[in-house]
Amino acid sequence: MHLTSSQLAEFVFNICYLICIYALVAMMSRRMRSLEDPKGLLARFRGGFLLLALGDTGHVGFRVVAYARGGLESNAQLVGLGALATAITVTFLYMILVDAWRVRFDKRRGLAYWTLMTVAAARLVVMCFPQNEWGSVVPPFAWSLARNVPLMVLGLGVAALLLVDSIRGHDRTFALVSAMIFASYAFYTPVILFVETYPWVGMLMIPKTLAYIAMAWIGLARLFRKDPI
Repeated sequence: MHLTSSQLAEFVFNICYLICIYALVAMMSRRMRSLEDPKGLLARFRGGFLLLALGDTGHVGFRVVAYARGGLESNAQLVGLGALATAITVTFLYMILVDAWRVRFDKRRGLAYWTLMTVAAARLVVMCFPQNEWGSVVPPFAWSLARNVPLMVLGLGVAALLLVDSIRGHDRTFALVSAMIFASYAFYTPVILFVETYPWVGMLMIPKTLAYIAMAWIGLARLFRKDPI
């Protein structure tokens, strides 16, 4: 296996990321054994990031395997399947976060809740179309946009709900979670729009990924404890 310096950096970062996200989920699981979770908030938070880890094992892990087997282009089908896996699980992560917002702030399943859930369902439907070309390393721009716009509405929508209610309720934990969601989209949006023209923009996926790690760490440190804050 011969890698360029940038490919080697991605290779190492991907492996470190998977180790970190699984370690955080494992620590959540361990702490849950001694904690009460009457509303199921901890279970939702842990479940969302377990899904993220599993999906990214496909996305990130398959890219690692593709590099080991000769590069991304020669293993495009594998890379595409990994991208599909993470596209599905990140959608469910945000659906779970919508429900976590409802539980945390004692909200009913009202218009905001069902609007975001409908947007999530629409994204999953769009991803079923063969025009997405999941077997390619770089997806068609129009279809990438079609499936990522609903994800942006979903993610930014739940971030806005969390921010508004965390400010009202002086809830620093979910204010920080909201901030990390906004940060992740600030880095991800240029990738969606410009990576096909400027491949180097893909490097923004690193801080975007770190925002997810930070989100999981915030949840672990502030929720998974005997006196959650």
